[in-house]
Order: sequence, then C-alpha cells, then structure tokens
Amino acid sequence: MQPSLFGNSPERDDMKKSVGAKTLLFPTPVLMVGTYDHAGKPNLMNAAWGGICCSQPPCVSVSLRKATYSHACIIERKAFTVGIACEGRMFEADYVGIASGRDADKFAVTGLTPVKSEVVDAPYAVEFPVVLECRLLHVVEIGLHTQFIGEIIDVKADEDVFAEDGHLDILKIKPLIYDTSRKGYHGVGPLLGKAFTVGKSLQS
Repeated sequence: MQPSLFGNSPERDDMKKSVGAKTLLFPTPVLMVGTYDHAGKPNLMNAAWGGICCSQPPCVSVSLRKATYSHACIIERKAFTVGIACEGRMFEADYVGIASGRDADKFAVTGLTPVKSEVVDAPYAVEFPVVLECRLLHVVEIGLHTQFIGEIIDVKADEDVFAEDGHLDILKIKPLIYDTSRKGYHGVGPLLGKAFTVGKSLQS
C-alpha cells in the first residue's frame, strides 16, 4: 500500500470526504446591508458573504452579485450600513434577501423603520440591535461577486444589548447565523471559553 503524499493512507478510517470547491464556511453572518438608491429610496438586503476584514482602520466587507439592486446603490452613494440580524426579526431578515428593491419597498412590506445615518449616506433599520455605518473604501471585482470594503465610521447599538461591563453582549444581541450547507438559520449558544485565554493551558 502506497502512502499518500501528505502522509496519510487513502484507506484510513479518519480520511475526510471531499465535497469539491464550494462556498462552505461555518458559520456565516446574516448581515442587513442598508443603502439608498438614486432616488433616495431606502433599501435593505440580506448578505451572508461578509465579515470584519481589517482592524486599523476598522473595516467590514460584504460581497454582492452585480445583479442585486444594492450593488449599484453602494457604487453610487459610496456608503452602506451593516445591521446585525437577530432572532426576533428572522422573518423580516429572510424577506429582504428574497425580494428585490427594484420591485418592492422592503421597509414598507416588513414594517421595519428606516433611519438615515448621521455619518454616512445610507439608512439602517432601527429594529436590528447593532449597526455598522460604513464609508466605501475599496471595491474588489472577484468574479460573480464584488467585494465592497467599508471603513466603519461608527457602530451604534441598543442600550439593552450591553453587558454590565459596558461591552456588547452576544447573548443579548441574539444574532442569526447562517448554515451554508443546509441553508438554515441558527442562534448562538452559551460561552464555551474565553478567547486568547483557554489556549494558554497548552503553553509550556
């Protein structure tokens, strides 16, 4: 029996099964991307391809298909907001990912309340507990998707999602997370351990 180039026998029981090149990452966020169109109509869309991409300056990225209505809005306005979808607004969050801003007023349909950002040219829905207000910094054409990198100008959050220590509490925010494999929404669980701490037990 010939060993593989990577030191594992192809007949070992612990070999992983290949599923090919797919967009599988666990978990991914459920982000509410807020924009204004050319006429000033507020729009909201659901995006899972995104996340923090730089610490200094603080930046977040979202990747959108050119076919989406929000794509052109971000290009034109040079700004967008990122709201954190929460368990209590799962139906609204899903709807804004199904409907197109070309055909529907998503705020009117969902009953969500648009608020104009004070620092960037974009709206957000007040009902989502945390929002990042972003100035467009870079546009990266990748393929089917365009990656928009936004500098985070401000973060706003509801008073009731702060912990006693003054930090945002993920268990109070109750963010939705997206399962890329089975296309479902999930919630977060309890704290398992403190980052940058639990691993110290393995240090010599």
